[in-house]
Amino acid sequence: MNRNTAPDSKRLPDWLAWLEMLSPHEIDLGLERVRKILDRLALARPRRVIHVAGTNGKGSTVAMLEQLYAARNEAVACYTSPHVVRYNERVRVRGRMLSDAQIVASLRRVEEVRGDVPLTYFEFGTLAAFVAFAASDAG
Repeated sequence: MNRNTAPDSKRLPDWLAWLEMLSPHEIDLGLERVRKILDRLALARPRRVIHVAGTNGKGSTVAMLEQLYAARNEAVACYTSPHVVRYNERVRVRGRMLSDAQIVASLRRVEEVRGDVPLTYFEFGTLAAFVAFAASDAG
């Protein structure tokens, strides 16, 4: 596997291994790289966003909100990190994890527009989640 070339694969494990190799070594906490890729992706803005942050209880809070909005028959998309068993746990639409194929398609779309912008594993995954959400009825 070459660090400079995205995998020509439909397998999520191949993409995740490549992302681990790709991450820049220096930490840069700015949002400029992500904003640049978001501009290139030209995704429609979501109708509503709830950002849950903090030290403890984020997962429980997100699960509760997901259920509350689902009970109102609203389309809910969730992105959480880290995952416990499978990467797919991070990205859900209407309570269901995305398939490997959906995640790979979203990762591939980010790579198509990334150019020479270095992204971390987390940034790449977050952008791919946004792509998947925009393609869903929750976007």
